[in-house]
Amino acid sequence: MEQRTIAFIGAGNMARSIIAGLIQSGYPASLLTAVNRTPEKSAAFRDSNGINANEDAIASAKQADVVVLGVKPQGMEELLASMTEIDWSKKLAISIAAGISVARLSDMASAPLNLVRVMPNTPSLVGEGMSGLYAPESVTELDRQFAGDLLQAVGKICWVSEESGINAIIAAAGSAPAYFFLFMEAMQAEAERQGFDKQTARALVQQSALGAAKMVVANPNIELATLREQVTSKGGTTAQALSVFNNNQLSETVSEAMQAAVRRAEEMESLF
Repeated sequence: MEQRTIAFIGAGNMARSIIAGLIQSGYPASLLTAVNRTPEKSAAFRDSNGINANEDAIASAKQADVVVLGVKPQGMEELLASMTEIDWSKKLAISIAAGISVARLSDMASAPLNLVRVMPNTPSLVGEGMSGLYAPESVTELDRQFAGDLLQAVGKICWVSEESGINAIIAAAGSAPAYFFLFMEAMQAEAERQGFDKQTARALVQQSALGAAKMVVANPNIELATLREQVTSKGGTTAQALSVFNNNQLSETVSEAMQAAVRRAEEMESLF
């Protein structure tokens, strides 16, 4: 991976996970800076990662080749409005804020940004993220490669050719961990009702989920439906359980939920 100086403006969970992934992959800590308004958090960040950390977003952005915009969406306009003295034409900007388009971010900065939009998800915290990326045609192939390499430090990536595709990424990956957590939560609750203690119920559910995911990854040429069928004996217990899901229209519910996520992402774009 090409080495550039990177400033993370907003050192939340996602930024911290990317930084940790970069360091674990051998990226020099001396090239990384995290900006947090709280001095204590900055000091803790510096002590735990060995990277540069401070509270001055403008100075950090000026000195960096790459600026990762990681503040919350509602704070983005204030941040970019404070950075009018920065020459964005000489930098790569990467936004991990949901709901703010490339055009809107440039409006906030009062300058055209050389920008890649990224939608990561929380498994990035454990190096198993799935991130969607979009860049307008004006972004060079070299900058696209750098942005992709950056996110591959914490998982897999998927480029979309149209910016609207980021909203579909939100539905299929960004929000998706919560879908699985909800399903697992329901399974754990029922296991407890059937007599298992909380710790055992969780162990049963989480190991089954982990094993199922690993089977999917280990068999990329086998359809998900086929893997399901391999577990399902005709007239057996699994078939009986699946019939309940089907009778309650699980597939339709999942479809409606994902469409709702896309609609909300589209609504958010009008809020900022």
